Amino acid sequence: MSSEKHTLGKAIDILLAALEPLDEASRETAIIAVCRQLNLAPVSGALFVSDPLPHETPAPQLSLEQPIERRSRVDIRSFKEQKKPRTAREMACVTAFYLQELAGDEERKDSISTTDLEKYFKQAGYKLPTRMAQLLVDAKAAGYFESTGRGEYKLNAVGYNLVEHNLPGEG
Repeated sequence: MSSEKHTLGKAIDILLAALEPLDEASRETAIIAVCRQLNLAPVSGALFVSDPLPHETPAPQLSLEQPIERRSRVDIRSFKEQKKPRTAREMACVTAFYLQELAGDEERKDSISTTDLEKYFKQAGYKLPTRMAQLLVDAKAAGYFESTGRGEYKLNAVGYNLVEHNLPGEG
């Protein structure tokens, strides 16, 4: 173990060096994970991960208890933990909802494919289904999605309402 004393400035330099090579979304995820690990929460009025720079328009404070339309950026893992999907179909709906309603501008999209499911299931820490290619077909048959062609599916009103109003379900 090093006996070197770390100052606040040194700690900030170490954090900046570790985060600088990452893209914005990865930086945000890393900072949120560290804050959770250290049992830290953003302080009201403090500049935090999702807060704008002083010259930008302020964004609402992140809170999973707020209605969806008032939430600012939330990561897929946190959203999955809030909604607690019990099946891969429910997780597919959570993923589609996240990409339609909550993802940052660079990620936002109206339809999803199995490639998106695999990427976001992994990011969310959700178990991958054995037959990923069949998942969206089954979720469509269950009434949660509409096909938009070329292996792309869009969450319909039933799927949207499942995520917005019915998840998490009763244990």
